[in-house]
Amino acid sequence: MADQNEYPQDQKELEAPEKDHSGKKLIGLIVVLVLIVGAAIFYWHSTFTEDTDDAQVDGNLYQVSSRVAGQVIHVDVQEAQFVHKGDPIAEVDPSDLQVALEQAQADLANAKAEYEQASVNVPITDVQVATTLQTSGSDVLGSQASVEQSEAQAQAAIARVQSAKAQALKSKLDVDRYTPLVAKDVISKQQYDAAVAQSTADQAALDGAERDVKAQQDTVQLMLQKLAQSRSQESQSRKNGPKQVAVQQARADAAAASVKQAQAKVDQATLNLGYTKITAPITGIVSRKSVAVGANLSVGQSLMTIVPLQDLWVTANFKETQLNEMKVGQDVDIKVDALGNRDFKGKVAQIGGATGSSLSLFPPENATGNYVKVVQRIPVRINFTNLDQENKDLALRIGMSVVPVVRVKQ
Repeated sequence: MADQNEYPQDQKELEAPEKDHSGKKLIGLIVVLVLIVGAAIFYWHSTFTEDTDDAQVDGNLYQVSSRVAGQVIHVDVQEAQFVHKGDPIAEVDPSDLQVALEQAQADLANAKAEYEQASVNVPITDVQVATTLQTSGSDVLGSQASVEQSEAQAQAAIARVQSAKAQALKSKLDVDRYTPLVAKDVISKQQYDAAVAQSTADQAALDGAERDVKAQQDTVQLMLQKLAQSRSQESQSRKNGPKQVAVQQARADAAAASVKQAQAKVDQATLNLGYTKITAPITGIVSRKSVAVGANLSVGQSLMTIVPLQDLWVTANFKETQLNEMKVGQDVDIKVDALGNRDFKGKVAQIGGATGSSLSLFPPENATGNYVKVVQRIPVRINFTNLDQENKDLALRIGMSVVPVVRVKQ
């Protein structure tokens, strides 16, 4: 009986380990399932973002250079000094440029005087041309009247010649009739002499009338020549008069252009004089200062670099395999290594047009035969969206390492 009572107890002892082993399997299976689900969730969630540690704060470095040549007489900044936009940096000796400005101002005054003179001559020339045209027209009319008068006088002289011829012929015929009569004493010698004298006078009158016709005809020719000359002068006046006004107007225009040219030289000289005072183009920190008092500067010579503390962005070099879902405008969480307690936000602004290796000074030559495939990186610009709130103390610096996390899926 004792043996029979002990058997069930042993049976229970044998069944208990089997139940414990099944429970452990179940727990292990649950743990494995949880890990698989967790890994799947982690992997699925990791596809929502892309990040890289190959990123840094970027910005425009402003190279300050001289716009005029000259000797430095004053330097107002030191290396690593903070400056605001418009603060004085250095000054170039303005003496030579002040003289150049005064010379340009004198040239401008002279150009203005010449312009005033040329401008006054335009209406004067216009009046002179109009007067000449009017005078030449009057001369033509006067010459025409003289021609007509001379022709009338010539016609009158011709008529007088005809009358004188008739009178001379009558007197000659009288003498011819009186000659036989005086020989027969039919008429007195006195009557005959009177007839001869009258005939001689009439012939002289005829000769005078003929000479007067010749003179009047010569006068007509002279008046015709004067008329032709007057008409020629009128034609030249009408043709050349407007040209004379145009020439004077062109001189006035040239003088006006000279005034503008002289004014431009004055403006340039004024600008050059202003360039002697070199000011900060941006708010930032002075770096690479290479200017000192007494240095002789040339145009374009670099003086220093000003590193801005605002208007910054992030340049992140993402692998090409990370850009499949990345687009402009996506939100970015930015972690700055040196400012880990600050929550910077941004947006993708630009995705570079080429890989960094292609834009390097010595790009790779993959066609040489020694090609090894390497995952390339493409620069992506990320603009800050809360820089004013998180960088009020201007602690962010160009070149600081950052880790941007781009949310490529919502």
